[in-house]
Amino acid sequence: MGWEPWTGCYKESEGCTYCWYYGPYSKRCGQNTVVKTNDFDMPLQTVYMPRKKITKYKIESGKNVGVCFTTDFFIKEADEWRVDAWNMIKQRPDLNFMFLTKRIDRFNISLPDGWGDGYDNVTIGCTVENQEIADYRLPLFISYPIKHRLIVCGPILGAIDLSPYLQGIERVSVGGESGRDARECHFDWVLKIKAQCEKAGIPFSFRSTGSRFVKDGVLHKINPKMQHRTAREMNINTLNDNFIMTEENE
Repeated sequence: MGWEPWTGCYKESEGCTYCWYYGPYSKRCGQNTVVKTNDFDMPLQTVYMPRKKITKYKIESGKNVGVCFTTDFFIKEADEWRVDAWNMIKQRPDLNFMFLTKRIDRFNISLPDGWGDGYDNVTIGCTVENQEIADYRLPLFISYPIKHRLIVCGPILGAIDLSPYLQGIERVSVGGESGRDARECHFDWVLKIKAQCEKAGIPFSFRSTGSRFVKDGVLHKINPKMQHRTAREMNINTLNDNFIMTEENE
C-alpha cells in the first residue's frame, strides 16, 4: 500500500523531463507545489472495531508501505515535515517502509535522532537514469548509513555500469520510459546491468520496457498496458519486485 505524507514535485534531473505524474504533459496531476496531505499521519491512524470493542491501526501489522511515490521523500520543501514522518516510521517497527529518491544528496537533511546505521524497517532506493547521474548519486548512496538499499535504473536513458557501486545493495531494478515523448530503452542496456548484478550476486528485475523498446536493433512501440508484461516475458528476472510500486518515470 502507499503513503503520501506530502505531494507535489518538480524536475531534478534528465529522468524527470517527461515525468508521468508532474511532467509537462501530465493529465493526472501537473502541479509542482509541494503540500502536506490529509494522510500525513496515516501510519498512526486508528479505527474502532465496535464488535470487538478494540481500537487498531488502519494499516495492519506486517504490511509493506511505499512512501512518497508521487513526490520525493527528500524534497527540500518537506524538510520540516520529514522530522514527524521519521517519528511515525519509528513508532511502527511492525511495518516495512520503502521509498525511492532522486535527491539522495539530501540524505543528511532532517535525519531522525537515533538513526544510527539505519532503521530495520526502512528500505531506501536510489534512482539513476544514465552514467553521469549514477557516478554522482551512487557513491553518496553507498557511503550513507542505510540498512536496506536498492538501485532503480529508471527511466533508463543509456548504458550504465553499476559495477563499482553494488556493494551493500540488496536488489536492482530497471525500467524504460513511458509516454508519447518517451526516450528509447535498449534491451542491450538492460542485459548488461543484469550481467553486472549476476557477477555481484545481487537479485535483478526488468520492470518495464517503456513505450519505445529497442531489441535486436528493432524499435518496438509498446502499449502502456503491456510494458510490464512484455518486460516479464523477456524471462531475465531473478527477483519478483512487487514492492517497487512506482511508475517508470518516478
